[in-house]
Amino acid sequence: MADTGKEEVDVGNEVNDPPEWGEDATKGMKNGGKQMESPVKEKSLGLMKTFRASLKAVSPMTLKNKRSENTDSDQSQISNSQLQLPSSPSLSRGSPSQSSFQSPKAEKASLTRTKSDAAVGITGTLTKRGTSFRQSLGLSSKKHKQEPLQPVTEDTFSSKEQRSDSVKSIARVLELRDTYTLPEIPPLPLSVMEINKLIEMEALEEAYVNLLSLSLELQREHQALDQEDCPIELVHKEKDLSLLYGTLRNKMSIIVRNSSALPLPNKELLVYVAQIILEEEKRQGEPGAMPGWREAWRDAVRDGVRDALKKVQLDSREQNASWLAVHLGLLGKAVVEDLERVKTELLSSYPADFKVFETYVSCHHEAVGEHLKRLLEKVTELKDYHALLDFIIHRYPSEKIMGSCSLQPELKEDQRVLPLDKDFLNMIKVKYCSRLQADMRTSLDRIIQLENKEMWTEKRKPNIDEGIYSSHIDMDIWTNIKGHAQGSRRIDVNLEQKVVRSCLEELKTFPKRFESAFVEWSSPLSNSSLWTEYHISYINSFSALKEHMESFKDSCPIPLELVRREIDGLTTKLSQSVLEHFKTDVKPFLRRQMTGKWFSLDEDFSQLIERTKNLSEKTKYMSPKPKQVFVNEAHIFVVKEYVSQLMKNNYSCKNRKNETAATKIANQWEELKEIFQEMNSTSEWLHPVGDQLSKIIGCRKSDVKHNLQPLVENYPDFRRSHLSAVLYFRGIIRGRERHIILQRLAELKESIGNAGNKEHALFNQIQAAVNTDCLPGTTFSCLSFIMPNS
Repeated sequence: MADTGKEEVDVGNEVNDPPEWGEDATKGMKNGGKQMESPVKEKSLGLMKTFRASLKAVSPMTLKNKRSENTDSDQSQISNSQLQLPSSPSLSRGSPSQSSFQSPKAEKASLTRTKSDAAVGITGTLTKRGTSFRQSLGLSSKKHKQEPLQPVTEDTFSSKEQRSDSVKSIARVLELRDTYTLPEIPPLPLSVMEINKLIEMEALEEAYVNLLSLSLELQREHQALDQEDCPIELVHKEKDLSLLYGTLRNKMSIIVRNSSALPLPNKELLVYVAQIILEEEKRQGEPGAMPGWREAWRDAVRDGVRDALKKVQLDSREQNASWLAVHLGLLGKAVVEDLERVKTELLSSYPADFKVFETYVSCHHEAVGEHLKRLLEKVTELKDYHALLDFIIHRYPSEKIMGSCSLQPELKEDQRVLPLDKDFLNMIKVKYCSRLQADMRTSLDRIIQLENKEMWTEKRKPNIDEGIYSSHIDMDIWTNIKGHAQGSRRIDVNLEQKVVRSCLEELKTFPKRFESAFVEWSSPLSNSSLWTEYHISYINSFSALKEHMESFKDSCPIPLELVRREIDGLTTKLSQSVLEHFKTDVKPFLRRQMTGKWFSLDEDFSQLIERTKNLSEKTKYMSPKPKQVFVNEAHIFVVKEYVSQLMKNNYSCKNRKNETAATKIANQWEELKEIFQEMNSTSEWLHPVGDQLSKIIGCRKSDVKHNLQPLVENYPDFRRSHLSAVLYFRGIIRGRERHIILQRLAELKESIGNAGNKEHALFNQIQAAVNTDCLPGTTFSCLSFIMPNS
């Protein structure tokens, strides 16, 4: 039998080699545009020519039925070409290009990064949208050749200095792990943006205790409210907390996934990862606690192992007749080296109950099993079948791989055998999702390029759709993701969820990329009306995109929360840019109020009214939800700045001019109030302040003290310094009457105490000028400076 087997192997070497493993996958790397000629993709392109135009008239269920009818006939093509996957319905502006698989060289480079995985950017020529045919981006025609793995030699680890540093690093990690205690939770958490920044900077410990602080703060606020009362601010805070937890988990997964590539001193990060997981498992069952931390950790470990095995060199049949035997030898070597690193470098970072080594062994079994089943599809010759069987049955559990003495005694006898399962679709799903994510990034990049070419460069005004400014961005993105989801559903329901998750993961980074491109283009146009119109258009479009994405909240809640947060961040920045532009525009006119010129002329106030009305006209084209927030912020800014002019001691009324000034303030206040009422501002609590101040200014000196109570009750942050400034404008600069009025304010604040409305914090944002007029003989005026509540 031995002779016969040898003879068969020798004969096998003379037979033509079978097609290269991965040949289908690498076809797409040549003439990338040809991938779009597959029957499935041609059908997808045909479907999408009218997809977006009819979207509003057709329900999602109708789209689903149409998509399934058009794709049923293509099932056979997909099964015959598992690595050349079909395209989902593309953007309305054109089909997204089918990007090539990431080259092994690029993949190798990405696995060594500790911050984040870089996506492949593909650019190309763009054509105008409309009725013209959209050409796909051309892909590189260069075939990438995988770099051979460098052999690991004993000389690499022979340095005594490196060995000493390694021992010290491991000892330091062990000490940190064994003595670690969670820092004290701060009484007040950092802001959402600051916590997110800490996560991005991998300051996991500080970010986590601030998340716990934010969670406690949210619980206290819930307890302080009525059961049915839940203000929008609290809802936003809940969303922010959920988004931050998702961001933290995602960052921890990236760290675990790339842990083998981390420099040895950075292994301390894994200590914090493990402690956070343990703390979160203790919190299971508490309100707002996020489940599945241990499972997410294992998923990250498994993904890291897969990444490592993907780097193993695989020659084509033309390059090496013994391609599979060589590849399996390198694969076994890679498994041993990876598990050795786990044993020597990673075990010290985790508590014993994590069962780190067992987990890594199990993940290697799973990853190797999937890898071998993909190889099995390419095996056609006897020698290759033999090599595969020998690897599975003998070499893998032998002393050369899993039975290696370097892995003992951690690796148990019953763990040496490779437990092959019957389902090998998971690897295909991973490839499918990876490809979709690359395509998604390309499509999103093309959206920015098309917007630049067709809108920004030509300076076209935004379209008005249903009474608001709009762009096609939200519909393009939504139809693209929806098309990918429908295309994957016919394969597997679970695959659809993974596809959507991958798309959302890529979409998460899009708002920042869009913002960067838009700001770079729009900065020179900040003084034009078109600048404001574009901002409002994109506020509306991204707000609509967030609503479209709600259809995925049941299948992918965590990735969706991350996308929501990024979209909210972009719309907030766009809104703040418009608001800051308005502030800059009207501040000069606001600052000339309550002066001598203001007393006799209305020019500055007229300019203020004109610009505020212009803003009001623009906000009519803003969608309702972002408009409400924007209008309220603009309202409080104008009120604060107008009232601030009374506090600067720029003018003092004499000879009964206070009555004229009070009348003018009341009339101007009424105009401002009407404008913001027309804009549907919900900050009604700001309305009384102007009338109450004008009443104090216009009344007799003896009546001022009687008009203080409503002002103090409505605005408990109104202080002695504010009243002193109002009295200065009124013309009461010194004397006994001024002292009596200030004393009355102190009595009111003491009697009201905490009864005032604390939410109406207006005067805390207003700084009052200090009245330094103190002449001989005016004892009460001088003594007033040492009175409390000043």
